[in-house]
Amino acid sequence: MNESKEIKLSATIENVSVVTDFVDRELEERHCPKGARCQIDIAIDEIFGNIANYAYNPEVGDAVVRIEVTDEPLEVIITFTDKGKPYNPLLKEDPDVTLSAEERKIGGLGVFIVKESMDQVDYHYENGRNILRIRKNIEASA
Repeated sequence: MNESKEIKLSATIENVSVVTDFVDRELEERHCPKGARCQIDIAIDEIFGNIANYAYNPEVGDAVVRIEVTDEPLEVIITFTDKGKPYNPLLKEDPDVTLSAEERKIGGLGVFIVKESMDQVDYHYENGRNILRIRKNIEASA
């Protein structure tokens, strides 16, 4: 069974928790393991936080977050869509995590963590919209 739900809300830092709660309710219904849910929550915080901070700056615009859950295999796909400035965070060079925090360039660590913790992350720009999708296989995480 495939199921999807979405919410549309203002892209503000205050709404990161609203998005996280929205996704977590769906994950809890599917008995998602805490470790996988934590990784997904961190990804939401990073992605939606970046939309809130940069997509419309200094204005505030809307974002749509869609969650799709499949049963065979049990996985979650979350799609973030906004009409802000075109930006593909996946093009940013991964930080050199072998360097100390003091030696490392600022920025990029959050997106790196998302790419490392999700099974798939992709981005495209279509019809004036940034579309970033993350996929996490829940069964493989159990």
